[in-house]
Order: sequence, then C-alpha cells, then structure tokens
Amino acid sequence: MKQFHRSINVTYAVERKPCCKYSQILRFKNILNRNQRGKKVGLGKKVTLLRGIAIIVGTIIGAGIFISPKGILKNSGSIGMSLIVWIACGVLSLFGALSYAELGTCIKKSGGHYTYMMEAFGCEIAFMRLWADLIAIRPAGMAVISLAFGHYILEPIFMPCRIPPMAVKLATALGITSVMYLNSVSVTWTARIQIFLTFSKLFAISVIIVPGMYELFKGETENLKYAFDLKNTKLAEMPLAFYSGMYAYSGWFYLNFVTEEVDNPERTVPLAICISMAIVTFCYVLTNMAYYTVMSPEELLASDTVAVAFAEKMMGSFSVVVPVFVALSCYGSMNGCIFAMSRMFYVASREGQLPEVLSMIHVRRNTPLAAVLILYPMTMLQLFVGDIYGLLTFMSFLRWLFIGVVVLGLLYLRYTKPDLPRPFKVPLFIPVIFCFTCFFMVFLSLYSDPVNTGIGFAISLTGIPVYYICIYYNRKPKWLRKALDSFNRTLQIILEVVPADQ
Repeated sequence: MKQFHRSINVTYAVERKPCCKYSQILRFKNILNRNQRGKKVGLGKKVTLLRGIAIIVGTIIGAGIFISPKGILKNSGSIGMSLIVWIACGVLSLFGALSYAELGTCIKKSGGHYTYMMEAFGCEIAFMRLWADLIAIRPAGMAVISLAFGHYILEPIFMPCRIPPMAVKLATALGITSVMYLNSVSVTWTARIQIFLTFSKLFAISVIIVPGMYELFKGETENLKYAFDLKNTKLAEMPLAFYSGMYAYSGWFYLNFVTEEVDNPERTVPLAICISMAIVTFCYVLTNMAYYTVMSPEELLASDTVAVAFAEKMMGSFSVVVPVFVALSCYGSMNGCIFAMSRMFYVASREGQLPEVLSMIHVRRNTPLAAVLILYPMTMLQLFVGDIYGLLTFMSFLRWLFIGVVVLGLLYLRYTKPDLPRPFKVPLFIPVIFCFTCFFMVFLSLYSDPVNTGIGFAISLTGIPVYYICIYYNRKPKWLRKALDSFNRTLQIILEVVPADQ
C-alpha cells in the first residue's frame, strides 16, 4: 500500500461516502500534502546511548526490588546464598543480553524476539511468539505492573486505611491511558520521560542504599554474622530462587525491539546493554545488603512491602514517599514496555502477519500510533474482567522458552550463516550457558506445575491454526479481502497514519 493519497482515489471515496467522511478525507489529504513538503514520515534514529540505557534500566527495575525480594531469601535459605543468587542471576542475565547484542548488531531490524526467530526458524515459529504476546502475555504483564502502579500511587492518600479495589483499578486505567497517550504523541518526549523516570528509580534506590551502607560501615553487622549459615538451605529449592532472580532482571532485551531507531546500533546496543546490566546488578546487590543490614531475615520475610518497612525503621514519617517512588518505578516499566512492544507489532505488520495499518506512521507525530494502541483494549479487558495472575501462571514459562529458542537461533545462524556480518560477537560459551539456563527453567516449570504450564503451552499452540488460516492461506474470499481493505482504509483515515517513507 503506497501513500494514502496515491493508494485511495479520493474523488471516488467522496462520491461514495459523503457527509462527515468527506471532510475527514479532505482534511487528511491536506495534512499529507503539507507533510510532504520536505518532511519525511518515519521512525527516526532518536535512541541515543543515554536513552538506550534508560530504556533497559527503566524497564528492568520495576516494583519487585522495593516490594518483595524475600522470594530469593526464602528459597535460598540464608543471606549469603541469596546475595550469591542475586549476583549469579545478574551475570546470567548479562550473558543473555550480550547474546541479544550480537543478534541486534548483525540483524539490524526492530522487533526483538519476533524478528530473530523469523530470521533463524521462519514465519511459523515467529508467529507463535507474536500470537502468545498479543493475546495473553503482554496484556497480562502490562495489567500486573499497572495494578502495582495504581495501588502505590493511591497508598499515601488512603494510608493507613485499605484502598478500595475499584479505586486501584480506576487509577490503573488512568495510568495505562496516559502511557498510551504519551507513546502516541512523541517518541522524543517518551524517551525524555523515560530518562527522568530512570533517574527517579535510581534516586529511590539510593535512598535505601545510602542509609543502609552507613549503618553497615558504622559496624551494624548483627544480621550478617551468620550470613552463610546453610542449615536452612535446601538444594531442591535453589532453582526456585534462581527463577525469581532471573525474573527480577527480565527486561534487558527491550532495546533490541527498537534497533532501527538506535543511533549507531553497532556501538550503542552492546555498550548500553553492558552499562545497564552493571548498573542494575550493582543496585540490586547493594539494595539487598542495605535491607539485610537494617532488617533481620525474619523481619524481611514477614514484610509485605520491604522498602516501606525499611523506610519506617530508618526514616520515620519520611517513609510516606516510598510508595510514590514505587509508583514512579512501575510507571517507568509501563512506559518502556509499551515503547518497545509497539515496535514488535509494527514489524510484524510490515512482515504481513498483522493488519497493514499497524505498520503505518502518524503523518505529523512520526509515531506508530496503531501499533501503540493495539494492546490498550486487551489490557483494559484483562484489568477489569480477566484472571490476570492465573494467566501469568500459565504464561510465565513461555518467556524463557522463547528466549531460549532465540539464543538457540543465534547458535543456529552461526552454523548456517557463518559469513553474516557480526560487528559484535560474543564467545561461544556465553550463549551456550544462557541457553541451557533458559531450558532448565522451562523444565523446572514443567516439573513444578505441569498443569498450568501445559495450559500455557496449549494457548500458544492456538497460534498455529490462526497462522495457516489467516496468513498462509492466500485464497481468501473476495468479500473478506474487501472488508479487510475497508478496515485498513477507515483506520488509516481516523488515525491519520501512512506507510513510512523508505
């Protein structure tokens, strides 16, 4: 489909569709004519090194480090082992991020997992990932982090009373709507706000680290005397500790979803990934050290919100600001997720696996407006009527299955396409170790919860018939082709979007 004013006969459209649609088409054509006086429509290279770091750090650090780092402590059995797990998970996540950096510098397309699976294993496997993301994983994940935002943004208002569940959902809906609007309006302002939110997160973490380290250097080591007492450590529960740790670091792959918008990706992508993972690992380990210095393991395990309990113990009434920082942290994760995931849907549409309008750009704002908005209805539906946490249980293992398949694809491409230019190439042991880690976590999910894991896998398999019926099968009825064409044209007019200039 060419530019709108070339692909649609405006006079014919006006004769067939008078009244309000006439004015819409004329208005849109005038916008296009003004826009084509030298301004290119497309996604520019606006992601610099700082913005790339902000996307990764701002998306990884969500609510978890402030609320419940106790999962790792509970399953590792001791303070010392929990710190080792945090460090090991940071190193393993760095291995995965470096593997993605190689893929991002040799396959210079946006789309992340989806694009790499398509390049390595073909359209069918890539569509299964896309389908699972579209109908379940991303809406549920977005709804969960948004609910945390809604809860903690209201906590200072309702404290010490219980927050009404409907108030949380309404605040959540406003948060989701504002994030969608921001990503629809401007790529530049989305990146700027992400930088601000990332610095807010780092400031919030420093508010915990500084007094905790001060107490430690003063000699407050009572809680650390028996840090490596392994009497409560059970080998069978250690994989669960690693599972929780890897989940806390998830998000390192989001810069690969916007590769086409990264300035000098051969340098920026690997450098942003390495700096970001170093920052996150450093912050996570020191934050936990601060917690353990001030709070005993029993106090930490008994607390629902560890950061709030820490602040109440160390800062008194100042602890009221901690929920606000947690809410800002969640908002940054929401913003980074929408910014990155919209590019996957944009690329999938460009590849012909989603409606054409999703690969079009707003004529003035240069944002993939339709691709940004596609998650909005599904997220709202799951927020108000869906079993979000149940769905996440079904889908949690799919994340590591597909990431493992992507890194396996890196090894496969090294064998099948040895001459592919690789400006950044990691040692072979890095993707091998990380791939083994991913498939081990998949096996762990199957072993610990085979029913829910099986349901999640079955949901992803529904993408196979959808692919063959809607995409692979080209001989669609004439009425269906006309309906799809009309749908794309109508949305194109309403949203004021056109195909990107090449």
